Amino acid sequence: MITQMKPTHSIEIKELLKLSDRTFKCEKGRYIFQEGTAAEELYIIISGKVQISKVTSDGRELSLRICGENDICGELTLFTEHPRYLFSAMALEEGEIAAIKKDVLEKEIFDNSALGYEFMKWMSDHFRKTQTKFRDLVLHGKRGALFSTLIRMSNSYGINKGNEILIDLPLTNQELANFCGTSRESTNRILSELKKNNIISIKRGRITILDLQYLKDEIGCENCPAVYCNIE
Repeated sequence: MITQMKPTHSIEIKELLKLSDRTFKCEKGRYIFQEGTAAEELYIIISGKVQISKVTSDGRELSLRICGENDICGELTLFTEHPRYLFSAMALEEGEIAAIKKDVLEKEIFDNSALGYEFMKWMSDHFRKTQTKFRDLVLHGKRGALFSTLIRMSNSYGINKGNEILIDLPLTNQELANFCGTSRESTNRILSELKKNNIISIKRGRITILDLQYLKDEIGCENCPAVYCNIE
């Protein structure tokens, strides 16, 4: 039996979509918003996948998460004066996006206590996921950062196939390196080592984890719930 492990969302997306004043198609490679630009809208992903990333002071790109269907992005601009986007959002594949005016959502959160409560819960979970990711990047070095990223991707896009987990998301080694905050060369080297030791296999740009427990043991994985330990 093949099952895909996906975290659940607490916010009632249908209610948020009612606040949207427009939807638009987004082509692969197109930016929905870019770091530093004025922030007037939040976005809900109706279909497709969107990568949230930040460019570091030395010009490297750090990928923070991938937003999929029913995910929200641009949320960190709420309840701030003259906000600017802290990150960039780029479409990884063609999809459809709904836009909500920032001031419209802020008013609804004030007026609708149930929505405000759910949004606060969602934001709390979001911050916890971000904190644990940065903890892994800082504490475990290049290898640990890659191992942590593979574990998180298995929770978000993993398909169980017996004792193996296929990460059903095609990524180049450079894209994978961006999630780890490392160079492509370092990522290539570590992936080659994992393949040699039969920890993973790679076919057509998709990674299959053959020994998940090895990756967890190497970083002292705390087996956090998948709702926190994911790439979304």
